[in-house]
Amino acid sequence: MKKYRVGVVGATGMVGQRFVSLLEAHPWFQLCVVAASARSAGKTYEEAVGSRWAMPNPMPEEAKKLIVMDASQVEAVTAQVDFVFCAVDMKKEEIKALEEAYAKAECPVVSNNSANRFTPDVPMVVPEINADHIEVIQAQRKRLGTRRGFIAVKSNCSLQSYVPALHPLREEFGLNKVLVCTYQAISGAGKTFATWPEMVDNCIPYIGGEEEKSEQEPLKLWGKVEDGQIVSASSPAITAQCLRIPVSDGHMAAVFMSFDKKPTKEEILDRWSRFEGPAQKLDLPSAPKHFLHYFEQADRPQTKLDRNLENGMAVSVGRLREDTQYDYKFVCLSHNTLRGAAGGGVLLAELLAAKGYFD
Repeated sequence: MKKYRVGVVGATGMVGQRFVSLLEAHPWFQLCVVAASARSAGKTYEEAVGSRWAMPNPMPEEAKKLIVMDASQVEAVTAQVDFVFCAVDMKKEEIKALEEAYAKAECPVVSNNSANRFTPDVPMVVPEINADHIEVIQAQRKRLGTRRGFIAVKSNCSLQSYVPALHPLREEFGLNKVLVCTYQAISGAGKTFATWPEMVDNCIPYIGGEEEKSEQEPLKLWGKVEDGQIVSASSPAITAQCLRIPVSDGHMAAVFMSFDKKPTKEEILDRWSRFEGPAQKLDLPSAPKHFLHYFEQADRPQTKLDRNLENGMAVSVGRLREDTQYDYKFVCLSHNTLRGAAGGGVLLAELLAAKGYFD
């Protein structure tokens, strides 16, 4: 695999920092550009981030002395890279315009943002679940009038915990109804306990827009490419509640599910243990060896113990049991800024690279 030159747009924020951290010593991707708002432009990356570096590992040496570019100077950025990751904090319409400007400048965009998730010809991909959706890029390029440029996005961070566990059961057993309650870490809001002291010893039962994303985005993941766009699936029916809890990293979900053809508990555990997707079959560098890990212990998964499983890219599942209202219920966990955000973006970029979309 050739080494691709990469830029991170929105590099000074928490997800941008995670991208920068993950790109250190990546076998396929070389960080060449960091870009952010005009107020950070012209400073070294180390100066621009300053005391706001929120990653557990030190800032990569290769990133420290990079001069931050103005993210709005699209041509200057794209001249130095093969593709960009986008993790900007802007209004949705501004993000859509910026990502499209990069794509039209013949620079592929792998986005962590939600702005283009429901653009019909923009693939929203979890590589183990719907890798085939990247085929819609051909139609998107026609719309944009580009040869190389396109936008691909990853899904919302909270979906990464429960949708992977539902996926291998959906078609075979006719998954028809899902209730999910998510318990989401403060890093999902770009915060730490130092910057958000109000969250200490607290729980907030509302995250703006999160419940709508949790109910609608899985249906796009389970949709099909038809006539140059992605048509969302019509089932299962999903209802969600999303809470912010005092945890640094790791989104947990309590899930209830019903089927047309109720499987046995043994059948569910078998499908989970054997499940793998294109990310594993292609042996992508960031892919976990085993996507779904089931814990037999009654008190697992636990956020502190299990969020970093397989470098934070695996999904932990536990407490599968029958329910009085639904067929089954279980608990699951994923690392929200790794599998759920920047790590999922890097994995998507690896899929796109393996399939030749950056060439």
